[in-house]
Amino acid sequence: MRPKLIDEPYPLSTADRERFKADGYMRLPGVLDAATLAHYADEITRVTLAHNKYKDVPLEQRSTYGKAFIQVTNLWRLSERARELSFSRRLARLATELLGTGGVRMWHDQALYKEPGGGPTPWHVDQQYWPMASDRCVTAWIPLQPVPLELGPLQFGRGSHRLDVARDLAISEQSDAVIREAIRAQGIEVVCEPYALGDVSFHLGWTLHAALPNAADRPRRVHTIIYMDVAMRLAEPASENQRIDWRAFTPSTRVGEVMDDELNPILYAAAE
Repeated sequence: MRPKLIDEPYPLSTADRERFKADGYMRLPGVLDAATLAHYADEITRVTLAHNKYKDVPLEQRSTYGKAFIQVTNLWRLSERARELSFSRRLARLATELLGTGGVRMWHDQALYKEPGGGPTPWHVDQQYWPMASDRCVTAWIPLQPVPLELGPLQFGRGSHRLDVARDLAISEQSDAVIREAIRAQGIEVVCEPYALGDVSFHLGWTLHAALPNAADRPRRVHTIIYMDVAMRLAEPASENQRIDWRAFTPSTRVGEVMDDELNPILYAAAE
């Protein structure tokens, strides 16, 4: 049975919205409860492992990216139960309120599973990959279990969405080195905190972030949903990465048009 909580509003204060605007990220407590997470965790894990392109490749033989996590996109098209979570009105309403838009569309969802012994996720910015005409996009990071420091939680550069750092660099050892130097030189505050069960964080597309390695003996299981302004238009791709994501996630949209492809359904409209 579909958990009721995923469609119920979460109380977000004016102070919360102002803090998100200033910091570029926010970790919210108790967004989901244990029963709701248990309802989805096994199915999301099943789909992730079934589509894991690294399942026959040892960690030491992978690239830096491959060591960081198992990544599977568009789970909502692979599993009806995963779709329920990715289409959660509770989460989509939070994204809408944090962005200050009239609603949000799906860009895509994805699993990010960091295996035991998995390496750190290099510092990077997400929107480097996305051909979007504005910065009104946000990722919900949804751990399916508690994430203590040894399991590899996210770390953020507070207020870094206002800085032009590494915006032309894909996630890599190079982006990690450039951002680490910017953090040192510009005195950017790095925030890294454990996640309790049910915590969900949101971060903007230009917010600098990374993740610690997984030093535990169990995987770090995370589901993510990337939202964009309901009125988001396709920008002329600035890189091959953006052309790849255009073809993958909004193929019927032309440059300058609202991203109204079948892969970009409206998940929440403020007028509803």
